[in-house]
Amino acid sequence: MSTAVAPDVVPFSPPDIGGAEIAEVIATLEGGWLSTGPRVRRFEEAFADYVGAPHAIALNSCTAGLHLSLLAAGVGPGDEVITTPLTFCATANVIIHAGATPVFADIDPTTGNLDPAAVDAAITPRTRAVIPVHYAGRPVEVGAFQALARRRNLALVEDAAHCVEGVADGRKIGTTADFTCFSFYATKNLTTGEGGMVTTASAEAAELMRVASLHGMSRDAWSRYQQVGPTRYDVVLPGFKYNMTDLQAALGLHQLAALGERHARRVQISQRYDEALAGLPIGTFVAVPPASVHARHLYTILVDPQSSGLSRDDLAELLAASGIASSVHFPAVHLHRYYAERFGFVRGQFPHAERIADTVLSLPLSPALTDRQVEAVIRAVRSAFRS
Repeated sequence: MSTAVAPDVVPFSPPDIGGAEIAEVIATLEGGWLSTGPRVRRFEEAFADYVGAPHAIALNSCTAGLHLSLLAAGVGPGDEVITTPLTFCATANVIIHAGATPVFADIDPTTGNLDPAAVDAAITPRTRAVIPVHYAGRPVEVGAFQALARRRNLALVEDAAHCVEGVADGRKIGTTADFTCFSFYATKNLTTGEGGMVTTASAEAAELMRVASLHGMSRDAWSRYQQVGPTRYDVVLPGFKYNMTDLQAALGLHQLAALGERHARRVQISQRYDEALAGLPIGTFVAVPPASVHARHLYTILVDPQSSGLSRDDLAELLAASGIASSVHFPAVHLHRYYAERFGFVRGQFPHAERIADTVLSLPLSPALTDRQVEAVIRAVRSAFRS
């Protein structure tokens, strides 16, 4: 009989759901209001207070937030929007949904974030907006992007899908752009299963996004059905079905309340990885400045075959054989078939982003991971390089 011990199975990013979230979901089900209602409003208010923004609009995804932000900024056919090729495809897809043309600029290879100088060089008379992405949870150079947007009269829309806890030079992410869009997807630091939020200082834009997020109706569903007797509404624009539900907000309320504690655990795990993997032939990004806070959404390493002796994909396969999940963030957007074929993008146009996309690997990171699971990841990575 074999005495071999099965390897530890470590998921990539398990959600950390506690008793408070479960109880709130049950209370929502028992209360009878499932769609957009009082819990969504409470969640919006709590999130706006957490970020320090005048307005927060809860939606069904960060993608919806990015789309509505571009529409609120007046982006449309004939316009160009500049963003990074090192991001999830949704960042670029929404530009096309708004009727505009996506334009890519290269990244800073030391941070993984969009390079403001590369954006400045890519601006044309048709450029209407810029979407910087806080890659992996690291805040972008918000001061540089704000100055660029003011100087070139551009809308600034931040993709903060990874960066709910982020702080840039002492300023909370969510107060550093015309619009900031957050993701609450299942793997995110704050999860509602599916969901998102937009913060803005513009009351006019916030009202537009609220109306547009629910079919363009002049009254939201909660207002209509809370009243006794018949109510009337008008459709003032051809809107979308982008609203968040109270079931999602029930999770979000308590996820937000526990965000600081869970972020501290993410920092702890990241620091353990830093210490344990320091001697291996892998690349990393530079540390954030002292006045900034990394949200620690992803823990990324760079595996270059020339210096590491194995490729990123080799390492991922070896980790999988040990029961360790990993992921790639991200394949370069401009090299996806749709973008390459429609816009003629080719390899070599954005070399820094392409190099990161070819060598980056994300290791498991979640406050739900146990110390034993973290140590299993470390052993598996070390073993892969020894082999």
